[in-house]
Amino acid sequence: MKRPLKTSQPLRNVTGNAIHRVRMAAKPKITQEDMVERLARQGIQINQSQIAKIESGQRPVLDYELAAIAKALMVPIQALFE
Repeated sequence: MKRPLKTSQPLRNVTGNAIHRVRMAAKPKITQEDMVERLARQGIQINQSQIAKIESGQRPVLDYELAAIAKALMVPIQALFE
């Protein structure tokens, strides 16, 4: 299920919806704050607001950030492009 974007601006990434979907499908669900902590353990400094912007497509995602996000979600990076 795709979530409607909160803005009329063009998408800045194509993985935000999948990141949100995978995060919410995890058992137990992974909160945005959990994601911040998991990314910090990998040396990636992204705050909760930035996670929200990534998921809504408002913030671009760098390649190394996407790799860390996939690792934090325990999915292959390809799953974030589905």
